[in-house]
Amino acid sequence: MGRIGDGDIHAAFVEFRAKESDKCLSAQCIYCQSIRAKNTSRQRSHLLECPAYLNAMKEHNPDNPILHEAVNGTPTQNNTPVKTPKKRDLDTMVNGFQGNTSSASHSFPIPKPQLERDFQMSVQLNPKISVGPGIWGQRNWVSFISGHWNGRFGKGTVVPGGQDSQLIAPDLSTHIDANYLLQTHDHPPAFIAVKMDGWRVGPRDILEKLEDPSQIDEVDPKTYSFRVNVHMETGDARYLHLNTGMWVASGVRRGTEGRITKFLSPTP
Repeated sequence: MGRIGDGDIHAAFVEFRAKESDKCLSAQCIYCQSIRAKNTSRQRSHLLECPAYLNAMKEHNPDNPILHEAVNGTPTQNNTPVKTPKKRDLDTMVNGFQGNTSSASHSFPIPKPQLERDFQMSVQLNPKISVGPGIWGQRNWVSFISGHWNGRFGKGTVVPGGQDSQLIAPDLSTHIDANYLLQTHDHPPAFIAVKMDGWRVGPRDILEKLEDPSQIDEVDPKTYSFRVNVHMETGDARYLHLNTGMWVASGVRRGTEGRITKFLSPTP
């Protein structure tokens, strides 16, 4: 049985094999990008001193056990009350339109949406399978091995078997079309279907490196754009508010075994 907070530790790192000849995996912190050998105890020690991680938890997940241990010296206990998942305030959304609605000529001010970080996810990927060239470009098929996620509305794992159908254009721009399942850490767990689509684009020489396993980990994420939009669906009463949500996300590729994605949601 793992220690309290182990799930949060795994969710904060993406695992990858730095070199194909390496027998052990490496782990990269998705908050500060530092890399170390995969070891839960060492990863925990890093997060206890990682300002980027601790600041993010203070803002978005104050009940995080790693944050509690960093501040108080001991992790939280299992009997910590579970917070009710954040739901959108319908009244706030409606009341954003101020003015006299009886006047057809009145000019309604439109609420300006702002983005907030909602959750993050890291997944391990199987090597891509080439479907072959089509009329729109090269088609590749990538399946998910596993993964972890956590955020404001919960935390859990990525169910093995998710699929990403990639279309690579002649200029090497890659269209992402992924479908996968999230499982929550609740008892019993909830299952959330996720559909994600978007583009990974950038200079041709950078995109070529992203297709080369021997060079991919040397690529600076700031030299290319990996942006997707996300929709979720579930029938679980505890998470019905996700059905009407929307997210945009920024991703990073790390070898054939890892992908890091940070999801942002607009505020009402």
